[in-house]
Amino acid sequence: MPPDFWTVLFPAVTAAFLASIVEVVEAFTIVLAVGTARGWRPAIVGTAAALAVLGLVVLILGPALRFIPIQALQLVVGMLLLLFGMGWLRKAVLRSAGVIALHDETLAYDEETAELRSQTGSPRTLQWIAGIAAFKAVLLEGLEVAFIVVAVGAGKGLLWEASLGALAACALVLIVGAAVHKPLSQVPENTLKFGVGVMLSAFGVFWTGEGLGAEWPGADLALLPLAALFLLSGIGLARLARTTSGRSLA
Repeated sequence: MPPDFWTVLFPAVTAAFLASIVEVVEAFTIVLAVGTARGWRPAIVGTAAALAVLGLVVLILGPALRFIPIQALQLVVGMLLLLFGMGWLRKAVLRSAGVIALHDETLAYDEETAELRSQTGSPRTLQWIAGIAAFKAVLLEGLEVAFIVVAVGAGKGLLWEASLGALAACALVLIVGAAVHKPLSQVPENTLKFGVGVMLSAFGVFWTGEGLGAEWPGADLALLPLAALFLLSGIGLARLARTTSGRSLA
């Protein structure tokens, strides 16, 4: 097993896998609502159309990255990853502290189903609306997956490996979702988002530093203390926010 497996390859694939689970679970909820409320044809057609667009984006973006100098790519991707990761981490901290409500897939499914069933119009129009809802959900969540896969994989040429992590997550969610045929509300989304936020933020700082020409002590091993720093900071901020929120309610 190569020495950089645990320091770069494994974290990159894991980040892509966990982030994809979160995004695919949310997209699956909407597609399931569309299928339940308006039939599976618009759900499948909308999903297939969105996957086709996503595939085109990846086919264009992947080869284009080869023409960008590696340091410039690391700098841009690093800054974007840091912003993206900190956004995930911030929301996870606030949800962990009870400041904002946890994401509820069952509630999201009920709301989407009720909205679809409340719409009026001809059967053909309703089919189009339902298909667009499925298309939009899969496209938006899929674009986040594509960005994360490209970002965590581009810095060290691990785009293919990160893509396999994302595909494994998609397959897992679809298999479980098809088996239970209901929203996957038992998936610990906030815990996953917390972990992904930590990993993306650590990669963001690491790639940004490499893009600026910094030489990290321990080379790729520097990812581990960076991740530990974000993890401990997130836990500490969650406790602080919980305490502050409790005092304000007292």
